[in-house]
This record gives sequence, C-alpha cells and structure tokens, in this order.
Amino acid sequence: MALAPGSTIGIIGGGQLGRMLAIAAAQLGYRCHIFAPDDAPCGADVAADFTRAAYGDDIALARFAADCDVITYEFENLPVDPLAVLDGKLRPGTRSLAVAQDRATEKEFLEQAGAQVAPWARVDDIASLATAVEALGAPLVLKTRRLGYDGKGQCWVHRPEDALEAWESIGQEPAVAESAMRFSAEFSVIIARTEDGRTAPFPIARNTHADGILRWSEVPAGPLVDPYAVEAVRIATAIAHRLEHVGVLTVEFFACEEGPIVNEIAPRVHNSGHWTIEGAVTSQFEQHIRAVAGQPLGDPSLAGRGASMENLIGDDADRWPEFLAETGAHLHLYGKGEARPGRKMGHVTRIA
Repeated sequence: MALAPGSTIGIIGGGQLGRMLAIAAAQLGYRCHIFAPDDAPCGADVAADFTRAAYGDDIALARFAADCDVITYEFENLPVDPLAVLDGKLRPGTRSLAVAQDRATEKEFLEQAGAQVAPWARVDDIASLATAVEALGAPLVLKTRRLGYDGKGQCWVHRPEDALEAWESIGQEPAVAESAMRFSAEFSVIIARTEDGRTAPFPIARNTHADGILRWSEVPAGPLVDPYAVEAVRIATAIAHRLEHVGVLTVEFFACEEGPIVNEIAPRVHNSGHWTIEGAVTSQFEQHIRAVAGQPLGDPSLAGRGASMENLIGDDADRWPEFLAETGAHLHLYGKGEARPGRKMGHVTRIA
C-alpha cells in the first residue's frame, strides 16, 4: 500500500545521505525522523524530528518505530539484531544489510547470484593468511570483513613476505584477501526495486578514485564501459531480486578482460549517484523514497546530454565561492562543520 503524503519516514543514520534523502522526501510531502547517535548530525538539520540514541538501543528504536510509518537507512554498518523491534517497517530489509556488511558473506552471495568477483580467500589467522597468499599470489589486497569504507581497513600486499605486516596493519581483524585485477575503468550500476519486483536502473556512471575515495563520477560512462553495460545491468538486477531488495541498490564494478567484475555492493543510495539530483529526471534519493513508500518509480534517464560529479574532500569545500560563480555548476554543501582530511564535505555537479 502506498504511503500518503504527510506520513513519516524514519531514516537510520544522519550523514549526508540521510540529509539528501530527507530533502527528497520533503519535496514529496513526507516528514522525516532521523535516528543517530551523534550530537548534531547534518541530516537532522533538514528533518522534522531527531532521536539521538545508539544504533543498538532497542528501547529507543522501538519508540522511533512507533513514530514512523516506514523506516529506511543511509548506511550499512548497523547492528542487525536490534532492528527486529522495527515491527516490519524496515525498507530495505535486514537481509540486504547482513550481506553487504560482511565482505566474505557478500562475495559468497555474489557468486551464488551469478556475478564474477576477483579470486579471493578468507583470512582468519596466520595459517589462512599463508594459504591465501600461496593460492592467490601477489599483488593482493587484504580487506577487513567489516566496517571498511573509503579505503579504510585495507592494505596491499605487493610481495608475499609483506603479508603478515599488512595483516597487522589492519589490526589482524578477520579479513578477505583479493587478487589484484587489471581493469580499464571503474563503474557503478545504481538500480531501484519496488516491493513487487519492478526495477529501474540509472545510466551507468564511470568513477575515478584517489586514495580509496571517490573523486569523480561521469555519465555517460564512455567507450571503456559501454561494452559491459548490458551484462552489468543484468547482474545488478539479479542481485536486487535475489535480495528481495526494496529501494536503491548500488553495485560497483571493474571493467576487466574477463568481463564486468563486481567489487562490492551497497544496499542504499550512493556517492556515485549524486549527479542524479540535477542530471536525471528522477534523482536516486527521490527514487529511493518512492520505492520504500510504495509509490511508482520515477524516470531514471538523463535529463540532458550528460553530467559529472566532483566530490569535495576536506578543504576542497573552501572553494565554494569559486563553484557558486561557475556557470552550470550545482554546489551541495553538507553542513558538516570542520573540514578534515579525507572527509566528504560536499559535491559539485556539472551538466553537459
């Protein structure tokens, strides 16, 4: 049943993604209630209500659920068990969370869904580390199974003898080892799915990273990505259906000789889709709100000939007068306060 305007949508997490979801929801006439442990999350600045509590506080979560008609989340590193008190209101469900927040579980799921991933192995102790290095060879990358993002919780192993030091650098946490893949481009498929199984993929974005952080996304993705587009959308659609996902799902790919290789999934709106706010007929944020509210999906196609998105990292945001003076640039600042190195402070979208 579709959620009527005036209803309340709960958002777990109060960062920039929650902020942009709340803005999109308000445009459609919904109220938003942010739930986060922070003193003053930037998402709460644009929401009707804010609950400050730990993500594992089941009493606070139950009170939060009682005030909301449907609930979604802006990031995947949440404790799953306490979410049981949300009374069936959570969209997407906890299956998407459980798969995406553990890299080993994610890779097993992706292989079962028919996707190609880089050769990989579990690393739980020194013995399994040695086995992984022997099986995969070097170079390879070690990634913690949980809580890694924007290059955090990762370390490259360029020589087998460096493996132990690399594992120690990520805290000897349970990890996965992945073979280094030769690729010509990185790209992402962002797709929305409704509860009854309708899907709508956005145009594919080509992504450029630096120091593990996304710096640019460009649409159309161009000739290095075009040969992979049909298969990548097929894979993303299969993943969304297998998860019974409701809302926006992001699948990140490498363009390799072997075909499109899935790097990881994110069961939510994504940094590489920020261009859609001005660049698509329906933004990824509005599309997610439509899906979780049971409304028809909007048109995900390009609004013009193309778009690019530049992340503003750290003191990049201090250039805001320059961006405001630039013809055709659309500035988004997240209201996070202090600009720290590696912190996403905003983005600029440019429309072709």
